[in-house]
Amino acid sequence: MHLINIILFLVPILIAMAFLTLVERKLLGYMQFRKGPNIVGPYGMLQPFADAMKLFTKEPLRPSSTSISLFLIAPTLSLTLALSLWIPLPLPYPLINLNLGMLFILALSSFSVYSILWSGWASNSKYSLFGALRAVAQTISYEVTMAIILLSTFLMSGSLSLQNLSTTQEAIWLIFPAWPLAMMWYISTLAETNRSPFDLTEGESELVSGFNVEYAAGPFALFFMAEYTNIILMNAISSIVFLGPLQNTNFPEIFTIDFMIKTMFLTMVFLWIRASYPRFRYDQLMHLLWKNFLPLTLALCTWYISMLIFMASIPPHM
Repeated sequence: MHLINIILFLVPILIAMAFLTLVERKLLGYMQFRKGPNIVGPYGMLQPFADAMKLFTKEPLRPSSTSISLFLIAPTLSLTLALSLWIPLPLPYPLINLNLGMLFILALSSFSVYSILWSGWASNSKYSLFGALRAVAQTISYEVTMAIILLSTFLMSGSLSLQNLSTTQEAIWLIFPAWPLAMMWYISTLAETNRSPFDLTEGESELVSGFNVEYAAGPFALFFMAEYTNIILMNAISSIVFLGPLQNTNFPEIFTIDFMIKTMFLTMVFLWIRASYPRFRYDQLMHLLWKNFLPLTLALCTWYISMLIFMASIPPHM
């Protein structure tokens, strides 16, 4: 029974990830006055399945001087972590109801650094290693601000449980009292998932696709799947934390539909940003974080803590 629950939980995520690639190519195509995929199936609807068949039936190439075990473990670990992060998310009920669900997500997402670093090092290529080091520095840096932003939101909600967080926003969404944090969180999710304009791990002009340059066929597909799964995950977390999906114990379908609409809207903005903005320089990326986001998030977190202490010190009769 537990295996069936896990399969029913993961299969829709994988299907959503597959069709996100189609939606992205279609949307970018129309934004650039072209058609996008329109050959395989009606209106190109079967293109994700064709891509999957092509990638998983190709011969997996491996350079002769690589570390075989790490070279194969890295993409597998990347997708495993991307799927494991969905465990505590209330959709409307989590697979496992964790009291510290957000702490679990933060801790597990930090392990994705290892898959990137292992893939770059095990490839035994200078381009892969440079791309891996840049990706690791970017990922670790933006996790700092993301953790502080989440700490601030959970201080306001009074719980680290994602299920409780979605029920404590019945009066007002957290995006309104904490809109500077919401904007910084959204930009940080772009950097965390290596999306434009922060796709510096795949800088073609200087890195030739970055840490995954030596990967092909199935292992490359696993990295690709992990990236798009993380995109949906980050927007799902943004929806739960800042946009408070409607919680109705009698009609959980209302929660699911509301949650899906908000997650889809945030994901569409991801694609819109990719079509609109050029890539940052790497020094601009780090300057944005360490000189702008980090001081602002620390100041706002301190201010929220001060306000909570002040409100708690006021006698009830006043």
